[in-house]
Amino acid sequence: MASVLVTDDAAFMRMQLRDILTKLGHEVVGEAENGQDAVEKYKKLKPELITMDITMPEMNGIEAVQEIKKIDKEVKIIMCSAMGQQGMVVDAIRAGANDFIVKPFTPERIQEALDKIL
Repeated sequence: MASVLVTDDAAFMRMQLRDILTKLGHEVVGEAENGQDAVEKYKKLKPELITMDITMPEMNGIEAVQEIKKIDKEVKIIMCSAMGQQGMVVDAIRAGANDFIVKPFTPERIQEALDKIL
């Protein structure tokens, strides 16, 4: 079981991820609505895993990954991308993300990503 910070600017996406992660036996310790918020919440909550949307206001997911990885190289980050964001996913992996899942999410795909990185 991992402690998880869910980051997405859309409340319904955070809720969907929270539900799936909770059903898979993980503990969602916080939610962030943009990259800046994710960096701040990461410092406070120190989760083992972060789900990170790519496209968000204020600070995007790639910038947030870079900031968080400066604090902790070991934290696991799964990027959440929409179809057609493959180029940004590559940038995110270069920035330190461990895996990515494409919206709409399925519990199976999330479990697969978790099994791979945890």
